[in-house]
Amino acid sequence: MLRSDKEITDSQEIAAIMEKAAVCRIALADNDHPYIIPVNFVVRNNYLYFHSSSKGRKIDILRKNNRVCFEIDMDIEIVPGDVPCTWGTRYLSVIGFGRAFFLEEENEKKQALDYLMEKYSEQKDFSYATEALEKVTVLSVKIEKITGKKSGYK
Repeated sequence: MLRSDKEITDSQEIAAIMEKAAVCRIALADNDHPYIIPVNFVVRNNYLYFHSSSKGRKIDILRKNNRVCFEIDMDIEIVPGDVPCTWGTRYLSVIGFGRAFFLEEENEKKQALDYLMEKYSEQKDFSYATEALEKVTVLSVKIEKITGKKSGYK
């Protein structure tokens, strides 16, 4: 990391950002073309989980190349300065790399969907229609490398 003074080295602080942030951006490589998409997500046990339609560009790319980069950020705020080059941005962010895998087993899908629902609804005990489980695609990303960065925070 170029600016080591902004690096987050505490794994608990990185985990807290991933727990609180609402959106994750997944970056994919489609031959020579980058493709990035925002997703709702959750992280558990060094895996990032998200769900998707079973069809579309993201799914087509992941079936050919499961390597991903992801970015998560929160608390973004522009910090005005006295002159143009003294402006800045306050933020907390995480960037990671890994491989995405399709969850095929019904119990794996349910567990990942439960994780997602717990994060966004703050409830427990969910049930899913069989038809809905058959239609949804659920993916996990095995996190291989992760870094955190912050600016404007002590």
